[in-house]
Amino acid sequence: MENNKITLRLIVMNFLQFAVWGAYLTSMGSFLSGAGMSQQIWLFFATQGFASIFMPALVGIVADKWIPAQKVLSICHALAGAFMLGSGIYAMGAGPDISFGTFYALYALSVAFYMPTIAISNSVAYAALECAGKDPVKSFPPIRVFGTVGFIVSMLAVNFIKNGQGVQFQHSYEQFIVSGSLGLVLALYALTMPNCPCKPKGEQNQSVADALGLTAFKLFKDKQFAVFFIFSMLLGASLQITNGYANTFISSFKDIAGYADSWGANNANALISISQISETLCILLIPICMKRFGIKKVMLIAMFAWVFRFGFFGAGNPGGGVWMFILSCIVYGVAFDFFNISGSLFVNEHTDKGIRSSAQGLFMLMTNGLGASIGTWAAGLVVNHFVYDAATPDWSTAWYIFAGYALVVGILFALLFKDPDKQKAA
Repeated sequence: MENNKITLRLIVMNFLQFAVWGAYLTSMGSFLSGAGMSQQIWLFFATQGFASIFMPALVGIVADKWIPAQKVLSICHALAGAFMLGSGIYAMGAGPDISFGTFYALYALSVAFYMPTIAISNSVAYAALECAGKDPVKSFPPIRVFGTVGFIVSMLAVNFIKNGQGVQFQHSYEQFIVSGSLGLVLALYALTMPNCPCKPKGEQNQSVADALGLTAFKLFKDKQFAVFFIFSMLLGASLQITNGYANTFISSFKDIAGYADSWGANNANALISISQISETLCILLIPICMKRFGIKKVMLIAMFAWVFRFGFFGAGNPGGGVWMFILSCIVYGVAFDFFNISGSLFVNEHTDKGIRSSAQGLFMLMTNGLGASIGTWAAGLVVNHFVYDAATPDWSTAWYIFAGYALVVGILFALLFKDPDKQKAA
């Protein structure tokens, strides 16, 4: 009975963990566009990448050495939630006079404390499962799925709920109030989780460099690992592009007479949620595909899935072409999972135990840190040029450029990367 209780408690924790993120991640761009910050959308999403470079490592060291992980999780969510709630309340009070500097500062502080919680919540879950005599490798994945469920539920909530003026939360400041409120709830809930004692001194991370994965840079001496990490960064550039611009793009069809009343144009977040549903299902395919095809082919599948992800957006519309949007959302599950999860498994299987954690840190640094930051900055240049600075917005060209980029990355990866497992077999 106690084991079942801890599973349920961890399900609730994971649900809330990602519901906080889902409340604004895919719809923030729509609010920013309406608030006169269209050209800064890239910066808001790049900030998540900047924070991912150093904050998880620093907070991880605190949890390892000084403060139990569940308390660190609570503190981080309390701060992240308070700043996010503050950004929503500020936007509500400022109305059309909203200041970019003030709003961005509140948002950046929130993100700085939220990004470390993704890893810390995993640590809390692993420790709780081990205390309950469960194997985290077998028990955690089914629990983690409810994190994606929380993300989807939160997305759908801000899509369908409207404020007093009849505006959907996905287009208004209320999405930040929802996110901040959920964060504060989780801050309290985290304190009820089982204690995660700090590691004994002999097991503590030795430095920030270790936590960041910098000690794993020696893997670059291996040509194929160097190629793998460089392409991880290049593909990581695609990760936040649709989070930043998909809602704004789909919602923009409401200004076109033929699509103004279409369901898709008026329910962008609900449409995009198909991506997260697909992501949940595609996780189940990874073990089969990794065994059957090997890491190179699985990574190539992900790269070419990004081509279709962007290409279908460029060719589709929320009316008769809504099926292309739906296909784009379906292939997202392959594009995201086959890259992120398979890449992490590859790193785990092909590095020595002594630097395995550092290698994972390096993979995250290259993808969600450097890759995502550079990618959202470059995407901002493209979208600003073809959409926000153009006399006639041309979203299709922007999406096709992103698709072309993913295609070039895929072709180069196919030519330059040699699957270590295939080489051993030969």
